[in-house]
Amino acid sequence: MEQAASVNSDPLQRLDGTGRCVQIRNWIGFWLLGLCNNFAYVVMLSAAHDILEKQESRNETASTSASLHVDFQVGNSSNSSIYDCNPVSTAAVLLADILPTLFIKLFAPFVIHKMPYGVRVLFCAIMAATSFLLVSFSSAVWMSILGVIFASISSGLGELSFLSLTVFFSRSVLEGWGSGTGAAGLIGAFLYSGLIQAGLSPRITLLIMLVVPIIMFISYFFLLVCPPSLPQWRTKETEYAALVSEDRQQLLDSSDDEEPESSTTEDQPTGPLSFRERLSVIRGLWRFVLPLGVVYLTEYFINQGLMELLFFHNIFLTHAAQYRWYQTLYQLGVLLSRSSLRWLKIRKVWILSVLQFLNAVFLLLAVRYLFLPTVWLVFAFILYEGLLGGAAYVNTFHFISKETEDRHREFSMAAASVGDSLGITVAGLISLPVHTYFCSL
Repeated sequence: MEQAASVNSDPLQRLDGTGRCVQIRNWIGFWLLGLCNNFAYVVMLSAAHDILEKQESRNETASTSASLHVDFQVGNSSNSSIYDCNPVSTAAVLLADILPTLFIKLFAPFVIHKMPYGVRVLFCAIMAATSFLLVSFSSAVWMSILGVIFASISSGLGELSFLSLTVFFSRSVLEGWGSGTGAAGLIGAFLYSGLIQAGLSPRITLLIMLVVPIIMFISYFFLLVCPPSLPQWRTKETEYAALVSEDRQQLLDSSDDEEPESSTTEDQPTGPLSFRERLSVIRGLWRFVLPLGVVYLTEYFINQGLMELLFFHNIFLTHAAQYRWYQTLYQLGVLLSRSSLRWLKIRKVWILSVLQFLNAVFLLLAVRYLFLPTVWLVFAFILYEGLLGGAAYVNTFHFISKETEDRHREFSMAAASVGDSLGITVAGLISLPVHTYFCSL
């Protein structure tokens, strides 16, 4: 009887019961998956900027391209604005970066269950590798843009898939995933910058980065200890059909005097969620998605609409160096807060959205009236911004995983991932006119 009970126990409990070694392997596996999922995107964008500059015959230094986004060109001497603006807002490329991801996150949760996880990971790794190759060997602008799109697809599909994947494991793997995604920006920026400073060309540097999709492949297929319930190469429908067939066989084999408890089927339905059920789950997720979206809206409004304009003249850092330090400190804050779930859990994520909104309003006023006396204060606010954003991300998905019904959890994790992308998209749309206004002063 004890053996039967252990066989039929919850897969998460079975997985946790196999020992601390398995937990450590899975934590490291999800950390690497988070790192690889975002790392390829960050590094490829920086390299795309370098190659586009070369194609357009612009004389930019390699250090400028080491920033975390493709879209930053600093110190345009032809601009007469007091803010030393770019002619084109950084938000313009942000929109090109985020729209493919947003499209995937909006529609994939309704059909992605038809694609087993093993196939998804292979697809994401192939798309990431293709983006590296396209941008590396691009001979025209459209090839580099296509590489950006492929990286965005890989990142978007990977994020919703790996978040859904966490429901098959101990809840602690969310800590590993969050920390890994936070580390991607910081490690990616330093590694790419270091290789460029060492004298390697952007093309060679990018080809070296092909190791990242390989690490993703190894982390998933060889490092993770996947439970038997995971639909690795078969669809959900196949899994459920096998379970139903097995249950029917057990009923046929049971004795006539035993009363099977099959009448509870309506209370605990099996099979994939219907479209109506998915819509119902989405309505219940808005209490999580809306605060997350607000945090990311205000966060990326700061990053893409204000950060470039927070420029201090006649100090020890150039405009380019100031921007790179802003980005580095932002990513450091994200890394620290995304790694903090083990020690600090914040149930009321809406508090973080309010604080981030106030942070954005303060920095907007600082840009307009130029009252901040030193760059060190901006450094503090940017670090604080990253801390709020990272904390909102990991706590949102932790409490979705904790408070959602077992049957809805996998879909909920995928569907809720649209929150940050929606916020980023709206931030890009708002940042465009704001940038234009300030640069016209």
